Amino acid sequence: MRSMLFLPADSEKKIAKGAGTNADGLILDLEDSIALSRKEEGRRLAREYLDANPIGKREKKLLVRINPLDGAMTLDDLAAVIGGAPDYVLLPKYRKREDVICLDHYLSALEVREGVPPGHVKILVIGTETGEALFNLGGLKDSSPRLSHVSWGEFDLSADVGAETHLLPDGGWDDLFRTARSLCLAAATSAGIEACNTVFTDFRDDEGLRLACEGARRAGFTSMMAIHPNQVDIINEAFSITDEQLEWSQRVVEAFDASPDVGVVGLDGIMLDKPHYTQAKRMIERAKAYR
Repeated sequence: MRSMLFLPADSEKKIAKGAGTNADGLILDLEDSIALSRKEEGRRLAREYLDANPIGKREKKLLVRINPLDGAMTLDDLAAVIGGAPDYVLLPKYRKREDVICLDHYLSALEVREGVPPGHVKILVIGTETGEALFNLGGLKDSSPRLSHVSWGEFDLSADVGAETHLLPDGGWDDLFRTARSLCLAAATSAGIEACNTVFTDFRDDEGLRLACEGARRAGFTSMMAIHPNQVDIINEAFSITDEQLEWSQRVVEAFDASPDVGVVGLDGIMLDKPHYTQAKRMIERAKAYR
């Protein structure tokens, strides 16, 4: 996935609008975007949408963001939607490794109960929404075979630590939040999973979004979440592999494969070593997945 679009699970109209976009994934949100009084309606509509788009007939990946594990709504969320076989469950407010292990166990039991293929439901962790989480991101490694993505976020982290703002006067992130972003990337690499960039909240600022996407991709993120349908195409473009990039990557791989006993090769006057080879293979794999 390049783009994942947040949609309040209690709004049929917004879900239908999201389905008409080019988003690679739709996030049916049971957490922050719907009021407490609408949680049950959100669960019902999320399940209806999942059932109406069963495995094998989906044009997009379907994700459900549940409520945090330290609250009282998690099991009700999971019990309501797992029978619809969502492709991913988003775990918010990650605190420690045991959160992922616990969610894995819940999913395993519910898949058996609901007749969902074992291991079908993957996990995307939003990994930096609590101060505690920043000390425990390394715990994601080998926590669950379901774990496929980790993302980050500054707004809940800001609230958790009591910050008045997460930004500096010049508009850049303050130190804690730059650190959270960096740790998210490091955690993804350590765990062998994908790093997903956080949302860009000003949905009217296309140029700002484009710059945020380009910066995230340069840093190592492979996907990004959207909060508005108009953001999807910009995100998809930014995280796609261009024909020129694919051609270059294929030439790099061919050059190394032709000389397996050397550590450095020359190509178009540029000296390349093994990290370039690794990155080129990664780019080719991503291009195949996106297409």
